[in-house]
Amino acid sequence: MSIKSIEIKENNLLENGKNFGQVGQYREIIGIAKFILDPNDDYNKKITDLDNLSTNSDGHVEFSSDIHIMLPADMSKSNKKIIYDVNNRGNKVMLSQFNSASRGVMVAGVAPDDDLGNDFLMIQGYTLVWCGWSHDAPPVNGKLRLFSSEISNQGEPIKGKIYSQFQTIKDVEQIMLSDRMHTPYPAFDTNERDAILSYKKYPDEDAIVIPRNKWRFAWNDGNEIIDNPNFIHMSDKFKAGIMYQISYTAYGAKSTGLGLAATRDLISFLKYSDHNDNPTENKIDYAFAFGVSQSGRFLRQFIYLDFNYDDLGREVFDGIMPHVAGGMRGEFNQRFGQASKDLPSVISQLYPSASIITDDIEQSQKDGLMEKFNQRKSQSKVFFVNTGAEYWRGDASLIHTSADGKQDLSSPENSRIYHLSSCMHGPGIWPLTDTQEVDGMKAQNYLNSIDYTPLMRALLINLDNWVSKGIEPPNSSHPKINDGTGVTPNSLREKFSKIPINFPEHFSFPRKMDFGDNEDVIDNIPPKNGKSYGSIVSEVDDDGNEIAGIRHPDVAIPLATSTPWNLRHSDVGAPYQIIGLTGGPRGATVPFSKNKNKNDSRLSISERYPSKKHYLDKISDYSKDLINKRFLLEFDLDNILSRSGERWDFFNK
Repeated sequence: MSIKSIEIKENNLLENGKNFGQVGQYREIIGIAKFILDPNDDYNKKITDLDNLSTNSDGHVEFSSDIHIMLPADMSKSNKKIIYDVNNRGNKVMLSQFNSASRGVMVAGVAPDDDLGNDFLMIQGYTLVWCGWSHDAPPVNGKLRLFSSEISNQGEPIKGKIYSQFQTIKDVEQIMLSDRMHTPYPAFDTNERDAILSYKKYPDEDAIVIPRNKWRFAWNDGNEIIDNPNFIHMSDKFKAGIMYQISYTAYGAKSTGLGLAATRDLISFLKYSDHNDNPTENKIDYAFAFGVSQSGRFLRQFIYLDFNYDDLGREVFDGIMPHVAGGMRGEFNQRFGQASKDLPSVISQLYPSASIITDDIEQSQKDGLMEKFNQRKSQSKVFFVNTGAEYWRGDASLIHTSADGKQDLSSPENSRIYHLSSCMHGPGIWPLTDTQEVDGMKAQNYLNSIDYTPLMRALLINLDNWVSKGIEPPNSSHPKINDGTGVTPNSLREKFSKIPINFPEHFSFPRKMDFGDNEDVIDNIPPKNGKSYGSIVSEVDDDGNEIAGIRHPDVAIPLATSTPWNLRHSDVGAPYQIIGLTGGPRGATVPFSKNKNKNDSRLSISERYPSKKHYLDKISDYSKDLINKRFLLEFDLDNILSRSGERWDFFNK
């Protein structure tokens, strides 16, 4: 392991010494982990550009990361298990997903620190760990970052082409050369003639080039337009909703793969080390990894490259749960990697999506996401969890179908695939609104309101029991071609024509893109577009609710149609596009009529449920059935019933 030291800056009782059930008090540790890597060690040679970083007198690379740990004050009362939360763009995510908390979730640039939610993870006795893995996370208070030197060749910065995509919700004349305010890679030459800016209506279309004299690397400071290597400026403005791509020569690259090494080595240290610096006191038996969206894709990269063993060959994570990552990986070990990139139309790391060995769409490669795991006979267990949103984005089905989307595939015995029916990328928003507070994105319909966090808690316990007790989890549950629950998006057009919601006019299927022969040092920019991959989504019932996968009580006993997709409102441009073709996909809530409505093919609420009691009884019976199937915990039954009562009152106003 490469931990040089752990410097603790804060060590306080969590929540002013609050007791969390029988586990008691928790400590909260904030500090810096310092790492040291030998570039000549075979164990580290898969880290791109490690040999291009400056070294100390021993020839070793040094770097550091922010760390954040919450653990029982008395480790003898812990469950002896770590959950490592791969932070998303510097933000903590597991507290919102498992504790239904706001703490760690960035809202309008503020990191709330006063809400731990329902305390679920603490009551279970888990040790919660976070570590900065991305060097380009915005330098905002509360975000976790990794700190390292830039790569160079004999002291000179390394240059390289990069490729980025942008989409705005209003007309603007300038855009930063990074996604979501990440630290950008500056343009090496603001007058570069070979730089290409283009635009398209949909991700799978060929781009239209904008003449070079129509834009420049520049910033308008309010008085004049001046050259700036971190921004692009266009006097005619970037139009709301239009998808723009730029390729240019950049400098200032760092070794993105250090984040994979930091994750590996920190968890190995916390799990196995008896060093005095180890805050877990060498009292950890198992470690689990969890990541959401971008950080879920990070875990898929971690699996694909098999960073899951330490320098002594010991397993790092015993259980891994990439959530809403779809079938993608990302630029997490790539020269000039942009960790924030999140769409198959701009990243090179799509294939292999399935865990078993498959052909790519052009039958030029054979590979599998878990192939290195399997070759090493890793005993780690993996849950791949997605919502309907990642299917409608076009890539999630590739984790269990052939590249053309026409054949179901099996998965390794040490993995499961779960689909959260009719849910969107993140937990639902309540009360109903059509606008996202965090970024101002406005939808044509109310945003999806299904809070799927109870299902996530159950899945975590299933994964834990599989690892720690050998209890097999429920079988995989997702759309399948063979049983008719997996269908093409266009086949649902007629069903949705009977529901008061605009159906998308076009579906973007991922295309194979040729970035060159080496995905870690890419040289074909812009990429050459190839064949389209196949894609399926879940079949829906007459209400438009998905039938495949794990159905939340709000889906099985509905008061509304819940879709994993929603169209952009005209106020934010491109009303023909599904929200999330550049960013987190957002779903819709289309309430049933309170009483019979001849203009709505769906049964009204009064036609379905004679009374509130009848409705709640059905919710209760269904929830208990989910508990028996191990897709829901007793912990959540009262909450489900309470929330269902609130939803009944709201939809029956």
